[in-house]
Order: sequence, then C-alpha cells, then structure tokens
Amino acid sequence: MPKGPDMGQLMKQVQQMQAEMAKAQEELKDETVEASAGGGMVTVTMTGDMSLREISISPEAIDPDDPELLQDMVTAAVNEAIRSAQELANSKLGGIAGAPGGGLPGLPGL
Repeated sequence: MPKGPDMGQLMKQVQQMQAEMAKAQEELKDETVEASAGGGMVTVTMTGDMSLREISISPEAIDPDDPELLQDMVTAAVNEAIRSAQELANSKLGGIAGAPGGGLPGLPGL
C-alpha cells in the first residue's frame, strides 16, 4: 500500500518556507526600482514592497498651459515603477517554494 506524505516533514517545509518568505519580504523593503517617463523628465523610485519613495519632476516638464501632459508622465512613470516592483517581488518570492505558483511541490494550494 502506498505511503501518504509525512505530515511532520511537510510542516517543517511549510515553516521553513514561511521563514524564507518573511526574510525575502523584509529584504524587498530595502530594494528599490526606478522608472521614468517623458525622456526622464519624470522619475519615480519605489521599493520592492511597493512603497513609493520619490517622484522627481524636471522643471522642463512643468508647462502651465499643458498640465495634462505632466499628469500623464507621472501616471506612466508610477505604473512602470509598480510593474518593476512587482517583477522584483515575484523574482524574490516566487522561487522560495520551489514550485510554480509558490506552493509546495506536488501539493497544489500549499
């Protein structure tokens, strides 16, 4: 008769993954990504845990007659920074479990 999974071993794996995940999440707070728009006239810096650190706007980007252009550049830079921060987080956190989707190998949903 086939033997079921060793629950003690599974619990150890889960605890180890939780510890590694917590450590990686802490590390993401210290890592930053940067994105820009408008040829660098608007630059956004964001941490790996998706916290907005800084928005830099070049004086040349400020046109009182066209505020929509500046709004668009800020929006584009923030969205790109979010995408980059998500990629960074996925690269750090996605491989911890050793299985696609971050679960335990062979056990969907864990």
